[in-house]
Amino acid sequence: MKPTPVLVFGSLNADLVIRADRLPRAGETLQGGDLAVYPGGKGANQACAAARLGADVRMFGAVGRDVFGDLLLESLRGYGADASGVRRLERSTGSASITVLPNGDNAILLAPGANGAVDASWVDAMGPSLGDKPIVLCQLEVPLPAVEALLVAADAKGARVILDPAPAYPLSPELLVRASIVTPNQTEAALLIGRPEAPPATYEDAREVCRLLHERGVRTAIVKMGEQGCLVSDGGEPFVAPAHRVKAVDTTAAGDTFNGALAAALAEGLDLRAAVAFGNAAAAISVTRPGAQSSAPERAEVERLLQQAAQER
Repeated sequence: MKPTPVLVFGSLNADLVIRADRLPRAGETLQGGDLAVYPGGKGANQACAAARLGADVRMFGAVGRDVFGDLLLESLRGYGADASGVRRLERSTGSASITVLPNGDNAILLAPGANGAVDASWVDAMGPSLGDKPIVLCQLEVPLPAVEALLVAADAKGARVILDPAPAYPLSPELLVRASIVTPNQTEAALLIGRPEAPPATYEDAREVCRLLHERGVRTAIVKMGEQGCLVSDGGEPFVAPAHRVKAVDTTAAGDTFNGALAAALAEGLDLRAAVAFGNAAAAISVTRPGAQSSAPERAEVERLLQQAAQER
């Protein structure tokens, strides 16, 4: 049986990472660690994570004709993703300046570059692939009109769309209703329901968020709660998918790894509960190592962690 393809529509960035004891204040210069450059971008991170876990992945987006563009294309191909849908433009490749703190938390400043030129014509190029009823992964690091065009086209073709609403933007019910699954973190969830000042801190808070998201048309909500795990609601009784206890080194792209692993699991036919557990395990492994795409685990590592967790229960 032909496996369900995973189409990823989104950003490709070069991640410029510096480790520091804390973030600088306005007007202050701090000395950090050595600069490290990694291939990143939410779209490319999710594509690489899914491909590394064995999914049939096709990436759609844009990079510049520069060394960062070379780096990103080589990374996608190295992990086994089809990068033929990535166009090269006469613009700089997108980049992200990332400061990583000792506890693994990070702060990110984006320069969109070629990502800012992505429009509905990229969606037109995806048309034939959408007819395969794929799993579609999209985020918000490319212009919103392009994401809206993708959601309309994918919904019309019967594709299963996973929308990662990051970076956080308020989104209309007309847009949300076209996504099969929406996967906000706590900050993004609060913005989606119009309460940016009150991110959900507990599972009970997350239940209320899910209720309000369903009122706005969301079919399935997965609220990512960091080290607490996830709360999942598909309109029935919500369930908790607990996180694994690990020592975090760098949380960059943990959410992207989760989404890529979720897509890979759903493409294989796993049910939602099993797919979320698979995503949680992949994300847990990713935070134990530095980088974005380079931190995504291999399948054997995820299966080993799931087996270990099952034995400990």
